[in-house]
Amino acid sequence: MAQLRDRPYGTANFLVDFGDGKAESAAGGFSEVIFPVFGIDASAPAESAAQTASKPGTVDPSPANRLILKRGFIGSLDLYAWWHKARQGRAPKRKTLQVRLLSEDHESVVTTWRFREVRPVSLSYSPLQANVGGILIETVEFAFESMEML
Repeated sequence: MAQLRDRPYGTANFLVDFGDGKAESAAGGFSEVIFPVFGIDASAPAESAAQTASKPGTVDPSPANRLILKRGFIGSLDLYAWWHKARQGRAPKRKTLQVRLLSEDHESVVTTWRFREVRPVSLSYSPLQANVGGILIETVEFAFESMEML
């Protein structure tokens, strides 16, 4: 349940949870979450309230329904293995991914974005540049079927 307060929350305290118990590990240490625009497909015919209620959290299935996660590369091949299986047509079970915004003291979850039926659609890495110091960034883009906020 979202926690209401008088001043806005910061963007630096969050966890990404694939339901595998690694949200607080280095492999789960994402540095950036890029949310899509959560739109409504205005071109679809209007649905009755009963039809809409039977599909909670359903959003436009367009390519814009993509969630992007970035992390520093630490040698973990978990995202690569998931993407590779999907690329070969051996798509593994789709997952539920949760992004949890934390309070500044990391003691409580402020709100959660829950993405259902998540599957990887692209994987990329930042350039390797010998003349520039920096961190190698791994970026994975996920398609999803629905999102809800808790």
